[in-house]
Amino acid sequence: MATMLEGRCQTQPRSSPSGRETSLWSSGFGMKLEAVTPFLGKYRPFVGRCCQTCTPKSWESLFHRSIMDLGFCNVILVKEENTRFRGWLVRRLCYFLWSLEQHIPPCQDVPQKIMESTGVQNLLSGRVPGGTGEGQVPDLVKKEVQRILGHIQAPPRPFLVRLFSWALLRFLNCLFLNVQLHKGQMKMVQKAAQAGLPLVLLSTHKTLLDGILLPFMLLSQGLGVLRVAWDSRTCSPALRALLRKLGGLFLPPEASLSLDSSEGLLARAVVQAVIEQLLVSGQPLLIFLEEPPGALGPRLSALGQAWVGFVVQAVQVGIVPDALLVPVAVTYDLVPDAPCDIDHASAPLGLWTGALAVLRSLWSCWGCSHRICSRVHLAQPFSLQEYIVSARSCWGGRQTLEQLLQPIVLGQCTAVPDTEKEQEWTPITGPLLALKEEDQLLVRRLSCHVLSASVGSSAVMSTAIMATLLLFKHQKLLGEFSWLTEEILLRGFDVGFSGQLRSLLQHSLSLLRAHVALLRICQGDLLVVPRPGPGLTHLAQLSAELLPVFLSEAVGACAVRGLLAGRVPPQGPWELQGILLLSQNELYRQILLLMHLLPQDLLLLKPCQSSYCYCQEVLDRLIQCGLLVAEETPGSRPACDTGRQRLSRKLLWKPSGDFTDSDSDDFEEAEGRYFRLSQQSHCPDFFLFLCRLLSPLLKAFAQAAAFLRQGQLPDTELGYTEQLFQFLQATAQEEGIFECADPKLAISAVWTFRDLGVLQQTPSPAGPRLHLSPTFASQDNQEKLEQFIRQFICS
Repeated sequence: MATMLEGRCQTQPRSSPSGRETSLWSSGFGMKLEAVTPFLGKYRPFVGRCCQTCTPKSWESLFHRSIMDLGFCNVILVKEENTRFRGWLVRRLCYFLWSLEQHIPPCQDVPQKIMESTGVQNLLSGRVPGGTGEGQVPDLVKKEVQRILGHIQAPPRPFLVRLFSWALLRFLNCLFLNVQLHKGQMKMVQKAAQAGLPLVLLSTHKTLLDGILLPFMLLSQGLGVLRVAWDSRTCSPALRALLRKLGGLFLPPEASLSLDSSEGLLARAVVQAVIEQLLVSGQPLLIFLEEPPGALGPRLSALGQAWVGFVVQAVQVGIVPDALLVPVAVTYDLVPDAPCDIDHASAPLGLWTGALAVLRSLWSCWGCSHRICSRVHLAQPFSLQEYIVSARSCWGGRQTLEQLLQPIVLGQCTAVPDTEKEQEWTPITGPLLALKEEDQLLVRRLSCHVLSASVGSSAVMSTAIMATLLLFKHQKLLGEFSWLTEEILLRGFDVGFSGQLRSLLQHSLSLLRAHVALLRICQGDLLVVPRPGPGLTHLAQLSAELLPVFLSEAVGACAVRGLLAGRVPPQGPWELQGILLLSQNELYRQILLLMHLLPQDLLLLKPCQSSYCYCQEVLDRLIQCGLLVAEETPGSRPACDTGRQRLSRKLLWKPSGDFTDSDSDDFEEAEGRYFRLSQQSHCPDFFLFLCRLLSPLLKAFAQAAAFLRQGQLPDTELGYTEQLFQFLQATAQEEGIFECADPKLAISAVWTFRDLGVLQQTPSPAGPRLHLSPTFASQDNQEKLEQFIRQFICS
């Protein structure tokens, strides 16, 4: 596996063979990275518009086309012009002077306001179950309220915030080459803050540094101190005490107790009062929608959904008339604190451990020119009240994965049920259970909707493109890097880099130097070789950042592969596969089957978008990218002929996502529409590229199906996941394919098989245990499951 980097680099060859590769890394690349000019003159799309279906009024407001041309700014670049002073001394103390000039609004009488809130007063007066009217002493309850409040938050200390901002500014300039922010996105958020409504930022969670970088960014842009909802599991008690004084919030452990617990009722009432006080005071709030980095679990955070539930409840009861939600994402060339040891990834970060990590980062950056780049994305704010009103009209019936797919896998039926898939991997915690059932559904779908928006607005970094090319393309890097960047921009996604093409490639390779090797060949060209072993797993994780960009085409390509699996040999020539006609109904069916098989955490479909809408989107994307060509059969009406449609018999328009029984006529008309694979020269390589984007997940699922014959069951969920992960590692060593040896893929396979009815969960004194269901105890059904999955894999 090798890739050639064209062009001569200004390096001097060493005489010793062992120092040959070292000279290539240590030589000066002469990089010239830019961040504001469009890449190669291409149009840079403005991403982050809110959903026009769920929030049409918000889509029209807070946006003007002029903000698209405002360009970027580096938020960690502080110079003399950013202060009120001038002079040679100011140029040396500009960081310190800048931190002193930041406005930090005071927080006065917060404990008293919490004590006087309606929920806490109802508990103190005994008007609700669990209050002092049931035998508790009011003074004891007040002390308990103060103790819980001390666990949740502390008033921000202005001096400490300014001191920490100064130290953080110096640290970020040592760690990052730049931290870019689009001025137009910032202007939308600033305009929303001027409307007088509270801001709630809902963010992805790549690294623990997100919770420090985002408050610094908003403070530098004049939006005040951002209150961050942290996860108590990731911080030690000493670190939690420091973060509280910097504006952090922590959910007390009593809030997750059962609904009939008086301690849990009191804790949830205090947390609700804290959120209401924050919203009324207008302080911005940051909530992470993803689990902490390194956590092996569902993508959507249960803690994040609990905090969102408190915000939704405050708006519904009228504490504030509305709240503006802002999807946020932060992307990096390389995640700074990515855990290398899976066993210790979930260990809480201590104060001294964090200080040592900072010192290690500074030591590694000392004298090193290969610092990483970052990009902060702020999507268009939208009204929570508007979403609540419109989202309830999009709810419909759903079925489990076992009901949808198991009969088809076993060959008992061929028709795919006309309904959506219900798949919830995120557990419901105590704060969310306290809400009504319809409000719980609202919070879960709102979280999925916002996370999908955050991921969709994230820019693709240069290291992700480089890792994808090294894994999948194996051709000349200069041309392929430019091609792939253009494909990303054409699909409405942004890239987080700019500058000279050769410098970008050298910057990416220097950051990936631990996972690739550079070899000099004739005429000064370089051969880039990925290092075998776990380094390929790391490259596969980086390349997964490109999956949201090409997800629709990748699903369609794998569906076409499944449709051709039983008709032509897998290794057959492309011309032979292009002869076959593919009906639109068959394509719809294969896309639906693959959609149901893939986890919801991967697809991140918006709740307002139905499966059949997504099928049509996938088909349109395959036609637009040139892989499918419409084939007019003899005697059929051309697809472009709209003049013969019987307009008097049915409505010309329907609400988006409204698929009722009358829509079956539209799909009956699709029976006469056929397609065939395009015979253009670039199509075979592009088809293979799209299929390989989903191959790590699908191959992990196929190997999990094969592992059913030798897995030791019954076992706990964690124990069986560890068994499967060891099997994936052993298979990777034998076959040399390390992309599947990922613990996250192993746990996704276990949970998917549990939803499919392959594995069943039974209670036991030691906890829930997994065992093989009677249906899949036979080897014949296990082989059917493996064959069903492998039909979508392109070798």
